[in-house]
Amino acid sequence: MSENLFFSTIELADDHLILGHRLSEWCGHAPTLEEDLSLPNLGLDLLGAATNLYSLASNLEGGKRSEDELAFGRIEKEYKNCLLVEKPNENFGHTMLKQLYFCVFMKLFWNECNSSKNKILAGISAKSQKEMVYHIRHSGEWVIRLGDGTEESHFKMTEAINELHPYTEELFYMSEVSLNCAKKNYLPDRLKIKKAWEKEIRDIFKEATLPYPSIVHFQIGGRNGIHTETMGHLISTMQYLQRTYPGQTW
Repeated sequence: MSENLFFSTIELADDHLILGHRLSEWCGHAPTLEEDLSLPNLGLDLLGAATNLYSLASNLEGGKRSEDELAFGRIEKEYKNCLLVEKPNENFGHTMLKQLYFCVFMKLFWNECNSSKNKILAGISAKSQKEMVYHIRHSGEWVIRLGDGTEESHFKMTEAINELHPYTEELFYMSEVSLNCAKKNYLPDRLKIKKAWEKEIRDIFKEATLPYPSIVHFQIGGRNGIHTETMGHLISTMQYLQRTYPGQTW
């Protein structure tokens, strides 16, 4: 079971690390000064959760690799994040929608994880769930503001939905290791929170006057190490210091 929980924890950690990195890319480029401060801080919340999850994974692996080695010492195909979080920041509304999709899912996921048999995961969930509530409020307000704003902002948000929604199904994908962990009550069954996720997203879209896609051809692969072409560029940037100065600490 420790091996199954290790790989399931890596999936979660990779999701948070990669999305946190994407948010950090807005530093110095956000549309307002307030958002220039907010987005990197939201990214830090995700990186904090990733740190705790990699630390747990390191313990489950018997300390063979540190949390830094797990985060920055692997090659592209060894990352198991869902494809959604690695999608590049096309525009501000695009980023807010991606954040909303992920954080609504994680709020529901962490809520179910409060009763995990693994006490460390239960502890991580208690803190992370509170952060996700704030993230949802922040991104949800922007989705509503842009969706129900000008003709141009509404058009761009509709474009973002068409681009990103096909990648949401992987949030609920259950790998073999995840299924085993769900059966043993270490992690929740992702499929059981899908209806609640859809309802929350639909409610926000309705207020934003945005269409909820009815027929979607979903894209998956990240959980199996099959990523989009942008992932390699992201990894090369994220791992630059660790690759240039291996083993250095500060």
